[in-house]
Amino acid sequence: MKFYDSELKVMELLWQKGDMTAKQMADLLRESTGWNKNTTYTVIKRLVEKEAIRRTEPGFHCHALIGQESARQSALSEFVDKFYKGSLSLLFTSLLTQEQLTAEEIRQLRELIDEKGTD
Repeated sequence: MKFYDSELKVMELLWQKGDMTAKQMADLLRESTGWNKNTTYTVIKRLVEKEAIRRTEPGFHCHALIGQESARQSALSEFVDKFYKGSLSLLFTSLLTQEQLTAEEIRQLRELIDEKGTD
């Protein structure tokens, strides 16, 4: 499932803080982004239509139906397909040649690769 930036802001609130009312989300998003209540409610409505969140009455309570890790995996798959023709090795090659990794990051990556190689 693809999320637009505005939808991701709402989802991140639910992932970080758990279930809450639309009013609570509107208050938090007004403070952090300057959105008005109608903007938040419109984004919530779109996410309900996408079946990413469930809204229940009374109180317009919202619950995330998609977990953060699932959303990350979906976005990563779309990104890899779009920019790297589905090749994870091309993605890693690009990352490793463009970024300066610390010795600790390299160690962690080696551990992950070793773990995946034994699955």
